[in-house]
Amino acid sequence: MPGKPSSAPKPRSPQPNHGPGEVRIIGGRLKRSKLVVAHHPGLRPTPDRVRETLFNWLGQDLAGLRCLDLFAGSGALGLEAASRGAAWVDLVERDARLAKALTEACTRLGVAAARVHAQDALQFAARCARGSYDIVFIDPPFALADSGLHAAALAAASRLLPAGGMAYIEAPDARQLAAWTDGGAWSVYRRDRAGQVHYAVLQRKAEAGAAE
Repeated sequence: MPGKPSSAPKPRSPQPNHGPGEVRIIGGRLKRSKLVVAHHPGLRPTPDRVRETLFNWLGQDLAGLRCLDLFAGSGALGLEAASRGAAWVDLVERDARLAKALTEACTRLGVAAARVHAQDALQFAARCARGSYDIVFIDPPFALADSGLHAAALAAASRLLPAGGMAYIEAPDARQLAAWTDGGAWSVYRRDRAGQVHYAVLQRKAEAGAAE
């Protein structure tokens, strides 16, 4: 008795797309513009919901303000600030491939107010003059949350901001965020959580600025 004909081979499931992703700028003159997000260890752009809240806190119009994105990655924070009229944005990213993508994004979007610096964030900050910025964004990879990098970056930001200047920081849990932000040179202006992201805007204390 003849055996059953073998069934036709099932088509293979399509392989997942491992190409670059993207995020969109959510406000300002560049609203809906796309930013490429390369697959890179630790690269985690600030979610849309968080950026929307952040810029509600900071203000929709950043005209005249000087901004520093210390761990720029995809550029989502710094270019969001540029989109909202910041006078100047320094994007610092030590990974050469990501820095190149940032430079290309600035050119493509016509962001003349932004400059990309392919170097270590803390080394860049150490060479800047006191009070060089009005807003500093601090968002290193969460994998480095126990390394002391966030605290070191906040210490650098406290030197770069005048009294009343703002720093933004993200953390993977509330306890770490509190440890980095409570006391010292900072007061907590706003704090919130979205999923696994705990974030805060800090304000440089006036008395810390007066003591220098």
